[in-house]
Amino acid sequence: MNFQYGGQALIEGVMMRGKKNLAMAVRKSNNDITCKIEQIESIADKYPFLKWPFLRGSVALIEALVIGIKALTFSANESAESEEEELTKGEMFFTVALALGLGILLFFITPAILAHLLKKYVSDPLWQNLIEGIIRISIFILYVIGISVLKDIQRVFQYHGAEHKVIHTYEAGEELTVTNCQKYSTLHPRCGTSFLLIVMVISILVFSLLGVEVFWWRLISRVILLPFIAGISYEFLKYAGKHTDKPIIKVLNWPGMMLQKLTTREPDDSQIEVAIKALERVIEKDNNQCESV
Repeated sequence: MNFQYGGQALIEGVMMRGKKNLAMAVRKSNNDITCKIEQIESIADKYPFLKWPFLRGSVALIEALVIGIKALTFSANESAESEEEELTKGEMFFTVALALGLGILLFFITPAILAHLLKKYVSDPLWQNLIEGIIRISIFILYVIGISVLKDIQRVFQYHGAEHKVIHTYEAGEELTVTNCQKYSTLHPRCGTSFLLIVMVISILVFSLLGVEVFWWRLISRVILLPFIAGISYEFLKYAGKHTDKPIIKVLNWPGMMLQKLTTREPDDSQIEVAIKALERVIEKDNNQCESV
């Protein structure tokens, strides 16, 4: 199996991403499942050098944010059966920039500031960066725990679990039925949760090479090195996803898999049905395009 399908949990739904298309399936209030197919247009298709290793990670991260926000908007409209509102390019740019900015502020700038405040107590560069990394990971875990108590987020986490179960079933070569899917784990090695944890761990290693800098450079470096860190993390996740049977990969994947226990929940059969619909539709669309070429 050369291509690795993946997806994202939505509001009362699941988005599955294929080779050239994505499918968004949402359970409406009348219990029907609505599904929308969209073609994926990547800037890397126009500029092939963006597909190079260590560059493609940053591109994939930004495009995933754009696709994710559009998919969440679609699912919110469909689940509430409200009139669909398309985000303009300006609104999309602002939303993505805001999401990136808040993420960088919360998970990179704030830990750097807190670690700098401890500089007079811990001056060793290695320990300084280790403390910063521990603060960063702690903030992330506390953030996930905090949002997981919200009822609506718990539903999203169930759909996240459904997405993983369906992907597991497909990758095992089994028929996509509710019974087959339910026997698989809600945890998956290629999950975005694992990717975020990998980013944070690799950031500790990269920032430790910089030593303890002056305060203004410490903050700027956390921003300008983020694409580099995302690139390394993406390559590791891609490699790990293809070599999950290797003992060393299992060990390295373990923290991310454990973290997924916070971001996934056991889905019910109706949620599995939605995830199956999304994957079946995107596979069908991809196959039809391949046959017509």
